[in-house]
Amino acid sequence: MRDFSSAARIVVKIGTNCLTKKNTIDVDYVQDISGQISRVLNAGGQVQRRVLIVTSGAIGMGAGEIGISNKITNINMRQACAAIGQPLLMQEYRQAFARQQMKVAQVLLTADVLTNRKSYLNLRHAVETLLSLGIIPIFNENDSIATDEIGSAFGDNDTLSAYMASKVDADLLIMLSDIDALYDGDPRKYSNATPLRTVDKITDAIEKNAGAAGSTFATGGMATKIQAVKIAKRAGCQVVLADGKQDQIIERIIAGDEVGTLFLADSPLSNRQRWILNSRPSGNITIDAGALQAIRRRKSLLPPGVVRVEGVFKRGEVVLVNEIVKMVSAFNSSELESIIGKHSSEIRTILGRDRKDVIARPEDIVFLDR
Repeated sequence: MRDFSSAARIVVKIGTNCLTKKNTIDVDYVQDISGQISRVLNAGGQVQRRVLIVTSGAIGMGAGEIGISNKITNINMRQACAAIGQPLLMQEYRQAFARQQMKVAQVLLTADVLTNRKSYLNLRHAVETLLSLGIIPIFNENDSIATDEIGSAFGDNDTLSAYMASKVDADLLIMLSDIDALYDGDPRKYSNATPLRTVDKITDAIEKNAGAAGSTFATGGMATKIQAVKIAKRAGCQVVLADGKQDQIIERIIAGDEVGTLFLADSPLSNRQRWILNSRPSGNITIDAGALQAIRRRKSLLPPGVVRVEGVFKRGEVVLVNEIVKMVSAFNSSELESIIGKHSSEIRTILGRDRKDVIARPEDIVFLDR
């Protein structure tokens, strides 16, 4: 029996295939979900629970509103459909939760909001205020403006839900979709494939078995879900992947029923470490073997170990080191290039007395393979 009795902060991700029916919103489903969440919150016992929702469905709903039934690949049309569908989607959520005497708030995000430390902290404070007021924040990617070309897109709401679970210190992420569990093989190809009820580690075999893209308006498949699970696990958050159309699925998960697949959390990171780990790097740094070994031993990164600097980044932004480390650089890219190979004692002579004598301290360095 699973035990989520102490899970105080829960993120529920609802996929497009759960929310929509015949290219429009499934109103009955939204009302059912609102009822389940209301009961979960009211049955929290001594734990003061808070629920956050990450929703899909805006593009599909917008497409249905203007009579499009085929998969939309044109980025401008996807953005237009998102703009049409988002207010309609939120209207259904607002009405459904109003029946439960609950209020909701819309939060539209792009990836760069979470990458920028200042905007991330502003978002976190806003979300904490909403939760303190007893309001349920409903997150969606701002598909009307987010594009891969400018690096502002999450790409799918599986990834967004994992990032949000990480950013708000969630204890549990529930991913609801038309996929009922993780299997030991592709159930569409192998009739003897069996569901895995508990997964401790995402292995190479699991990633290899993960399938590709979703349905007509969905962007996520098992592959994106596995990547999202890895993000949440690293943040110390447990994840349950389950069929969102099963009766009382959220309540059953919280009650400990062994439905879907439970992915166990890794050892938790600090809030700052999670921000570093889940931020998109603004540049790349190559360091030598000695420097890499030193930072693995929780030492600071010093200028003599730097071999190459790529990209243009500001002081305080996250950069990728040797493809396996993320860190916050105390110098911008041009400053860093000017001190490559120099001794730490020379930094203040080159850049000024008020500058730090290290590139990054241990608390600002996170290994991707931790």
